Amino acid sequence: MVTVKCAKCKGRIFRYLKIGKGELWHCWKDRIKEDYSIREGSQVKCQCGNIIGIEQDKWIKMKQHSFTYSGAAARK
Repeated sequence: MVTVKCAKCKGRIFRYLKIGKGELWHCWKDRIKEDYSIREGSQVKCQCGNIIGIEQDKWIKMKQHSFTYSGAAARK
């Protein structure tokens, strides 16, 4: 599990089950375990108003440099 946080205010956005190594380019909706984000249309925002990503069909396309994450990824 990894914790995704806002790069501006360091507030939690969601807890995500990351599988495999590499960068976090998009988040699959079914792997999000706890969601603290605000949704406005297709935009996913933090409590402070920072845009984190754009919601698409099965995933959220993450906007790079607007979030940080920490934790351990699960192995494939």
